[in-house]
Formats: sequence, structure tokens, C-alpha cells
Amino acid sequence: MMMEIMSMAQPAAAAVEAAAGISGSLTLGLAGAGAAIGIGMIGGKAVEAVGRNPGAASSIQTLAIIGMALAEAVAIYALIIAFQGR
Repeated sequence: MMMEIMSMAQPAAAAVEAAAGISGSLTLGLAGAGAAIGIGMIGGKAVEAVGRNPGAASSIQTLAIIGMALAEAVAIYALIIAFQGR
């Protein structure tokens, strides 16, 4: 009886393992897409701001680089979470 239960649990464990892999991939994909959209928006708005006020280009560039780095950090954090399988 116990062996029958254990043999039935093995396919379920494999299904849970496969779902964890899909979940990690989905997490990484969504975070990557979100970071890409965020970086694109930051870059576009920075170019627009420099076009409106060319004298402030250096400070706008600094803020844009910081913003892009923070957006990329979210994607890197998601990469770490996806590889941990959580």
C-alpha cells in the first residue's frame, strides 16, 4: 500500500518541479520586460528634456543614468530570485 502511494507521488513531484521552472522563467521574463520598458521610457524622456533645455544636459544625463541603473537592478534581482527557484 505504501509503495503504491509513493509511486503515485513521484509524477506529482516532477510536475511541481516543472511548474517551479516555468514560474522562474515567467518571473525573469516579466522583470526583464518591465526593466526594458522602464529604461526605454527613461531614455526617451531624458532626450526630450535635453531637447527642451540643452543647458541642463549634464544633470539630466546623470539622473537618467541613475534611473537606468535602478531599473536594471530590478531585473538583476529577478534573475537571482528565478535561479533560486522561489
